[in-house]
Amino acid sequence: MKLKLAVLPGDGIGPEIMEQGLAVAKAISEKFGHELSYEYAICGADAIDKVGDPFPEETFQLCMDSDAVLFASVGDPKFDNNPNAKVRPEQGLLAMRKKLGLFANIRPVTTFDCLVHKSPLKDELVRGADFICIRELTGGMYFGEKFESDDKAYDTNYYTRPEIERILKVGFEYAMKRNKHLTVVDKANVLASSRLWRKIAQEMAPQYPEVTTDYMYVDNAAMRMIQEPRFFDVMVTENTFGDILTDEGSCITGSMGLLPSASTGEHTPVFEPIHGSWPQAKGLNIANPLAQILSVAMLFEYFDLKAEGALIREAVNASLDQNVRTPEIQVEGGAKYGTKEVGAWIVDYIKNK
Repeated sequence: MKLKLAVLPGDGIGPEIMEQGLAVAKAISEKFGHELSYEYAICGADAIDKVGDPFPEETFQLCMDSDAVLFASVGDPKFDNNPNAKVRPEQGLLAMRKKLGLFANIRPVTTFDCLVHKSPLKDELVRGADFICIRELTGGMYFGEKFESDDKAYDTNYYTRPEIERILKVGFEYAMKRNKHLTVVDKANVLASSRLWRKIAQEMAPQYPEVTTDYMYVDNAAMRMIQEPRFFDVMVTENTFGDILTDEGSCITGSMGLLPSASTGEHTPVFEPIHGSWPQAKGLNIANPLAQILSVAMLFEYFDLKAEGALIREAVNASLDQNVRTPEIQVEGGAKYGTKEVGAWIVDYIKNK
């Protein structure tokens, strides 16, 4: 298979973890006889510094001309600490999602048995937790009408029927592939937009009679994820709620550095770790590359290359089992491995398998 990637390392630790993710993609392509080509592009704070735009037109065109986008992270403290900044790195991420029509964000929450002790939750609660959060990505408050002054501000949580139907369809289809259980998360007791979500979900549910569909207010869902994470199989929700719940879900595993994601929709899909740019760790060779590497697994699986994805996951699991880990998840007294060393170990595993 021929596969062309747009590679967007972005800011902070992005270039370091991207190097390892790309090395894994190369190793897998060589192992399975795929023809992999790729081209780098700028985004985020890096792009603002260079051209004044966090998602330049050249980057957008490369994304459109590629089969997939491998993305790392955006964000820089010099923008975080300046409330008057008119252009921010995160605007580039929103622009990419909007321009590529990436309305569905797929975030698996999977526990690793050897890392359950790293979770802030009790072993008996999290062991075996395995669910997917599907977040609507191009609507809601993030993109609705806004106003801001010194005395008043508002964000409009705007949704249309087609936007809701297409993301719910993704949710039902994922549920059909898994354990046939879908939880629709909303705040229908308070918000008009949520009532439309629930109404449409109830209309669509009979089309998927094999799926058990339940409905949960977002505050209850947040609590249930902590009390009983194994309850969930597939969860679907709107943009703002999804942003919050998926970060909460990442804590179940014990490290945000372990979870990948995919954003899919109308045009080129994007695969990225869920964590941020962690600028404090930039250049220190301590960032965990596993989420980036697992995003590469999701990328291959998106193109129905299941054996390729399975081998990447096997290599990641083997690295964890053999304590080849970056500092934040290393066992006490374990050997010291950095970003590069973990990535190199996984590449060697793939090549020698």
